[in-house]
Amino acid sequence: MHIPDGYLSPRSAGALWVVSAPLWALSLRAIRRRVNRRRVPLVALLSAFSFLIMMFNIPLPGGTTGHAVGAVLVAILVGPWAALTAITLTLGVQALLFGDGGVLALGANAFNMAFVMSFAGYGVFKLLRGASRPGDGRFAFAAGAGGYVGINLAALLVSVELGLQPILHHLPDGTPLYCPFPLAVTIPTMMIPHLTVAGAAEAILTAGVVAFLGRYHPEIFESGEGALR
Repeated sequence: MHIPDGYLSPRSAGALWVVSAPLWALSLRAIRRRVNRRRVPLVALLSAFSFLIMMFNIPLPGGTTGHAVGAVLVAILVGPWAALTAITLTLGVQALLFGDGGVLALGANAFNMAFVMSFAGYGVFKLLRGASRPGDGRFAFAAGAGGYVGINLAALLVSVELGLQPILHHLPDGTPLYCPFPLAVTIPTMMIPHLTVAGAAEAILTAGVVAFLGRYHPEIFESGEGALR
């Protein structure tokens, strides 16, 4: 799901940097105000956990690969604003040190996976969990559903951002300057494997970790409410 450099025009990549920058500022402000100091190391640990699971790529139809992200899991444990910073840090390290996702495309990748995935998946989780508590089956199911919806919304945004490039940026003869594939190609190519394989992996990971922590370490949820506000 990482967009490499060269697939988005500088104008498109720059626009998503402009959108993401104030979100990062709001995220850091929220961490200072809402995250207890003793939980700050947990944010860093979850960022490292996200980095680790993104390293395990799943073969997908069409010869590509996909991976879980863990953004919704992080949002459930420490809140979506903290998740935005945690996942952005992961994406930044991947781009700068491992060439996984472009540096110029970091704004786009952070918007898709750190912001949209975290907040959308967290919203689904909050809607479905009802009055359930950590350790309840419904609580874990809501977490898994949030992970599934979150990663697929992020994948949809990636497909749209890439598919718009031939429309927005091309030579007079129609030759694309950046990503050469139109929406008719990028949307099914991204969504079919994410709706099936990658989405299922994200849902299982999120639900499984939440179920385990809810049963054996419910205190990590701060009595089930502190991280869920």
